[in-house]
This record gives sequence, C-alpha cells and structure tokens, in this order.
Amino acid sequence: MNVERLNVIREVLSSSPVASQDELRRKLRRRGIQVTQATLSRDIHQLRVSKGPGGYSLPNGHAAPAEEDDQAPSVVEMMNSFGLRVVQAMNQVVLSTVMGGAQPVAAALDRAEWPQIVGTIAGDDTVLVICGDARQAAEVGTRLRSMLEP
Repeated sequence: MNVERLNVIREVLSSSPVASQDELRRKLRRRGIQVTQATLSRDIHQLRVSKGPGGYSLPNGHAAPAEEDDQAPSVVEMMNSFGLRVVQAMNQVVLSTVMGGAQPVAAALDRAEWPQIVGTIAGDDTVLVICGDARQAAEVGTRLRSMLEP
C-alpha cells in the first residue's frame, strides 16, 4: 500500500496545485486512500516534496520511485523539514515543530537511539524529549539547535 499511496501522491501533486497537507489528505481520500497526518508527513518527506508560495511541489517536477527510498529519514532531515525551536527545561528538551511535524521528528529521534535520550512524547506540534539529567538535556538541546541553524 505504501508504494501505491506514494504513486497517488505524486499523481495528485503533478496534476493540480495543493496548498496544504489537509487539502492533499482530502484529495487522497477522494481517490480512496485514507491516511493519517503523521503518515502523510512521512510520505511528503520521503518523496522530498517541498512547500513554497504556490503550495507543494515535487523536486524537479518528479520524485524518485518509492522502491529506491526505503531508508527512514534522519533526525537532521526531520529537523530541517519540521523543526522550529528548541528549549531546555531541566532534564527535558521541548522541541517545537510545524503543525503535524512532532510525530515524525520524535520517531526519528527514537530510531537514532541517542544515549542521552530516555524517551520522547509527541503531540501535534511539540515533542517532549526526556533525558537522563540536565547535562544530557543540554547536550541534546545544543545538538538539535545546531540542526536548525542555516
């Protein structure tokens, strides 16, 4: 289903302008594909879709076939796509993301298995990163903030 869904997303983005993830989700639903916000965010990232003033667009007008891009996105890629702000609070780091970006970022952090991170909790636009102590939280915060810098 993943490859089929990615192909339909490519088709929708190639055929008409799409201004938001919600609009894309509605267009997919009309084609018989039900998708959650988190899954759609991952798909958009996997296809390397970008959002500009005119809405979403595929890279160079096309995307790599789904079979070629089977590796999960890294923390750096997720932070570049969704990260907005990082704040430390004692042994925790609060990471603000764009709407719908928290779960993909938390999943990337979980996959990365950074030794300082005990666990993550994701809402819609906020990730709570729990660390072993304040020193480890400072390290994680610094590392995440460096990913947000241009």
